[in-house]
Amino acid sequence: MEYKEQQFNLSHLEGISEKQIKVHIGLYSGYVKHVNLIREKIQELEKDKEKNTYIIAELRRRFSFEFDGMRMHEYYFEALNNGAQDISDGDLKNALIEKYGSYKDFIEHFKAVGMSRGIGWTVLCWDTKVKTPHVIWVGDHELGTLSGLPILIAMDMWEHAFMVDYVPTEKGEYVNAFLANLNWSVVEKRFAELK
Repeated sequence: MEYKEQQFNLSHLEGISEKQIKVHIGLYSGYVKHVNLIREKIQELEKDKEKNTYIIAELRRRFSFEFDGMRMHEYYFEALNNGAQDISDGDLKNALIEKYGSYKDFIEHFKAVGMSRGIGWTVLCWDTKVKTPHVIWVGDHELGTLSGLPILIAMDMWEHAFMVDYVPTEKGEYVNAFLANLNWSVVEKRFAELK
């Protein structure tokens, strides 16, 4: 089994240039490539597990970083696929309103988390046990997610996601551009699949 790069229709995003997308997709491609390379290398090294125990353990740690980098970018690009679409009235919007007071307040909270200092991800996830959304900051791909909570939105806040178009002091403009291009039908589909 081999992981394959997903293809996305990301043309004509408002405030996010084609050059920025090309650079960012290139990084995603690297994650997919390294996921496959690490899996192959571990299989090869397992032929002599005793001799290669330490190397295998380190590669397994690295696998988590590469795999989560691949998957987080898939969440990110899928939500921009085929252009912007507004959130519809329904269960997800109602849940966001219930937790954050209004849809506008949710957006402001999401932006505020996105403006956290440092590099990482702003993630909207869903707690399936208590049926509530959470907006969290994830520092690294493989660290900081809330255990077991499915991801609905992943906004990349590493500099590679915006530095072609914006300098760090303009990252608020990037956050606005991401939200302006968000295809909520993708997010709502993810949410519907949790029921």
